[in-house]
Amino acid sequence: MSNKPDKHIPRIIGKYTTNKKGPLFFVTAGIHGNEPSGVKALEEVFKQLETTKPEIEGTLVGVSGNHKALNKNKRYIDEDLNRVWTEENIEQKKAKTHEQKEMWEIIEILKQFPEPDYTKRYFLDCHTTSSASLPYVSVQEVNDNDEWAHNFPTYIVRGFSDIITGDIDHYLSRTGMTGFVFEAGQHEDKTSVENHEGVIWLALKEACNLDLSKIETYPDCVNRFAKKNAPDQKTFELVHRHGLEDSDVFEMEPGYKNFQEIKKGELLAKQNGNEVKSEWDARIFMPLYQSQGNDGFFVIKEVEGK
Repeated sequence: MSNKPDKHIPRIIGKYTTNKKGPLFFVTAGIHGNEPSGVKALEEVFKQLETTKPEIEGTLVGVSGNHKALNKNKRYIDEDLNRVWTEENIEQKKAKTHEQKEMWEIIEILKQFPEPDYTKRYFLDCHTTSSASLPYVSVQEVNDNDEWAHNFPTYIVRGFSDIITGDIDHYLSRTGMTGFVFEAGQHEDKTSVENHEGVIWLALKEACNLDLSKIETYPDCVNRFAKKNAPDQKTFELVHRHGLEDSDVFEMEPGYKNFQEIKKGELLAKQNGNEVKSEWDARIFMPLYQSQGNDGFFVIKEVEGK
């Protein structure tokens, strides 16, 4: 084991403005320490912005999440940083665990960009998945989040973030910001970095009126995501969560991928020796293939878009 010192990851990865009135675009990355692709994507975006110095309306801010966990390539240290943003923790100003302290540091950064200074405030929370997955937007149906999400050329899943409490997108939405979580693909896949970068560029175009053709790496920086890696836009709603108790012995049938179509009557898993069959003609979402977790799988159905 090497005891090399922790690499310094700045809390503010970058900030870019050309001092024109406009929105705030607040991007968070590395909320889970084993999901570094958003941090890498932000570093690349700021590098390109500083190289070409294009005009934008408003301000882009890129913020890193769980510093200590990012350095250890672990999801978290004491508890999941994407579960601590509860109303109770905020009201009681809880700052006991490592993650609660990191949360308050991120909130302090946000306070440096007060609402009255901007025409609107957008957020993007960058994540990746443990198993291979097509990229997708996970959107909570509050504010104008869903409408905003439909500006992006990829799968959109509604309702998934509604069943998780204490995640950062709930907190940011509660403060009146507009945005979503973007799941860019598998943790270590290089296309995840491309996808995060692409979605940030497209959001800068949509929110801050950036002329993308001014960026040196255009059209590559956007096309890798929009043309190559991303599925055509479809909107899905969560119709079922298959929850598990800690004592359950659960085993998915092999080979299921995120968004794979399933048919009514299809054998999906075994639970405590019993067969779990699909009750739907739909798609499977987040099938559980690791030892830990209280969600066996979810079922999503395609719905009409906006």
